[in-house]
Amino acid sequence: MKPYNTTKSKKEEVRDMFDNIAPTYDKLNHILSFSIDKMWRRRVVRLVRRLKPLRIMDLATGTGDLAIKMAKRIPEARIMGVDLSEKMLAVAAEKVRRQGLDDHIALYQGDAEQLDVADGLLDVVTVAFGVRNFGNLEQGLREIWRSLRSGGHIVILEFSTPSNPIVRKLYEFYSNHIMKPVGGMLSKDQKAYDYLPDSIVEFPAPDKFIDLLQSVGFEECRRRSQSCGIAQIYIARKR
Repeated sequence: MKPYNTTKSKKEEVRDMFDNIAPTYDKLNHILSFSIDKMWRRRVVRLVRRLKPLRIMDLATGTGDLAIKMAKRIPEARIMGVDLSEKMLAVAAEKVRRQGLDDHIALYQGDAEQLDVADGLLDVVTVAFGVRNFGNLEQGLREIWRSLRSGGHIVILEFSTPSNPIVRKLYEFYSNHIMKPVGGMLSKDQKAYDYLPDSIVEFPAPDKFIDLLQSVGFEECRRRSQSCGIAQIYIARKR
């Protein structure tokens, strides 16, 4: 699915969507998630820190929240933040500057399906709430695999549909009757906030996503359910 259903590709529409909502993205993200997303990111950072990486790419970095948290907790690492959206990167750049992290984080506009990095360069690639927006999910994962060194890791934080029927019903009610209208009103882009929760439903179920990671060459694939299955943290290693 695409945000606007025009003749443009999904990749182009996703870039346009995030350019449109960049000014309000951080505020809405934290309001609509009751700031639980901050806790999930902290857990990702702890997992990445244990891997002792020196070269990290934060793909679909958006406004840079995860990259900034990793730079603070893993100061020996150098982090590349990559995103399609120029305006999201502009917000990220200002946050990086204010935090005094310019020497730790370098931001680039780029495409997950055509990463401008050498084979085997990276120790860890992280993606927070971004893989479901890839134009071609399998190709994006293959590019991540290519860019990782042997033994390198991918760590993905992504929303999922809760398996518990009661939690699922509550989450569906919240998505349709609170997230969509409030997000659309405050961002002034209703189609963006119709697409974002609907894209969660379309994304592969956790076990199927694990299968996809394995099919592109990752091993030791596992996941950690977050907040009754509202989100998942996926971890996998390149053979």
